[in-house]
Amino acid sequence: MKNTEKTILITGGAGFIGSHFVEYIFNHHPNWKVVVLDALTYAGHLKNIPEHILKSKRFEFWYGNIVDRALVFDLVKNADIVVHMAAESHVARSLFDDLKFFETDVLGTQSVASAVVRCKDNLEIFVHISTSEVYGTAVEVPMSETHPLNPTTPYASAKCAADRLVYSYIITYEIPGIILRPFNNYGPRQHLEKVIPRFIVRALKNEPLIIHGTGKNTRDWIFVTDCCGAIDAIINAPREKVMGQIFNIGTGEEVEIEKIAKFVKEFTGSSSAIQHVPDRPGQVKRHISNTQKIQNITNWQPRFSFEEGIKKTIEWYKKHPEWWKDMDWMLNLPYKTWNGHEFWF
Repeated sequence: MKNTEKTILITGGAGFIGSHFVEYIFNHHPNWKVVVLDALTYAGHLKNIPEHILKSKRFEFWYGNIVDRALVFDLVKNADIVVHMAAESHVARSLFDDLKFFETDVLGTQSVASAVVRCKDNLEIFVHISTSEVYGTAVEVPMSETHPLNPTTPYASAKCAADRLVYSYIITYEIPGIILRPFNNYGPRQHLEKVIPRFIVRALKNEPLIIHGTGKNTRDWIFVTDCCGAIDAIINAPREKVMGQIFNIGTGEEVEIEKIAKFVKEFTGSSSAIQHVPDRPGQVKRHISNTQKIQNITNWQPRFSFEEGIKKTIEWYKKHPEWWKDMDWMLNLPYKTWNGHEFWF
């Protein structure tokens, strides 16, 4: 796609991945207007978006919820590209507040997809950001796009429902849709409820690094900037090669949770102990992506190794305590599920 004038609507653009994607698009496409719709829930904040972007005439922010069908339609009808990222996204929270996940992730996605149907003749592309969590624990590795869908938590099942909803709209209504399934993102500005920033901040405070279960569970960790590059590569790929398709976004490498804790201790010079607590319900045991499909079509490759990415992430949290100080209270907050099972962030 030539860098002509475009308007891109990004739902959830004030969240972790969303804000990085806003920044990536703003920097790589100087003729594009970036419109963000975000409900600014606990994990989304305008401080995630760089100030020079907020002040730019090329940027527009709308405060609102994706279940607001009238608002969503008004924004979609004026967009050339829609990237749908807005979602409730934390596995642990879904264990005790599952209704919110289905309201936002399923009904919210239906609201966006419905607007896309109504505007499909004027819309170039609709990118739905799903998640690797829809696969559940790996039954074959590496995990390709044809891996069985076996979600094991309310969050994963809500995202799986949204994933299948969008696919059904692609087939039934012939919307110009693409489904992306990123594996585990990490990087600057990630909320402390997620394991890597939680480890980092605890290490900086010399507090115990809490691991659920044995710590032998693995994930495919991708630095958030690399994920943004992959999404952009799909948007700008030849339409006939990507339309209606599903693509994984990952590195093809797996890292154990316990190894991450040890990395963080080493790179921060922390005296934190590593503490094991009972595992959370529905825990995925193993994830590792097969990204051959996206690489073959776009030539995209991740730029950062895990060690490079984790070092950059640690440095950011060290330099920006003002960003996380207001939320570090949750580092010592236990939660209970419906059956009385207690776990810690």
